[in-house]
Amino acid sequence: MADAHTAADLGPRFARALEAARAPGGGPDPAPYAANLIARWAEPQRRYHTLAHLTAVLDRVDTLAEYADDPDLVRLAAWFHDAVYLPDRSENEERSARLAERALTEAGVPVAKVAEVARLVRLTVGHDPAGDDRNGQVLCDADLAILASAPAAYAAYTAEIREEYHFVPGDAFREGRSAVLRQLLSLPRLFHTPYGSEHWEATARWNLAGELEMLSP
Repeated sequence: MADAHTAADLGPRFARALEAARAPGGGPDPAPYAANLIARWAEPQRRYHTLAHLTAVLDRVDTLAEYADDPDLVRLAAWFHDAVYLPDRSENEERSARLAERALTEAGVPVAKVAEVARLVRLTVGHDPAGDDRNGQVLCDADLAILASAPAAYAAYTAEIREEYHFVPGDAFREGRSAVLRQLLSLPRLFHTPYGSEHWEATARWNLAGELEMLSP
């Protein structure tokens, strides 16, 4: 879990992205929207999908910003992509996208930009953006970059995922997690930006294959 200092740092990052996306003339104070999102990301049922994950994704979007058509919309999508997260529910991305639609419209973001943020949030269901979807490629690469972690960090990530699904019996968890790993490994490319392809693809596939082998009976 990110500490209070990290949470305090996040508010201005949200405000900058929101201000960049808003229509001329601005809108409501960004602070309450940031506070609501930060509170969501700090909910007690989370172990991996926490403020630390949000911060990491935002940092990776910054790294990949040159590849996006509109980096600030990607940053807003990062804020909302797991804003609704209940491990025992299957519609988290859709509910997160609807939250983005409501909140960003109220906050003064133009309709077309709100639709783009919501589309990006929904794209994180499968992490398979089109070849010309530059915004989608940046968000998906940023979200999946954890898969290319060093061994200790990857082990910590898998342990946190298991903790989030603590209510799932062992055999069922192994079956479900294995299906997720096979789906990811079946993608022609895990990473779509030039940076992601160069720096993350090979390590991520090695990590996924190793985890899948460990989960096999």
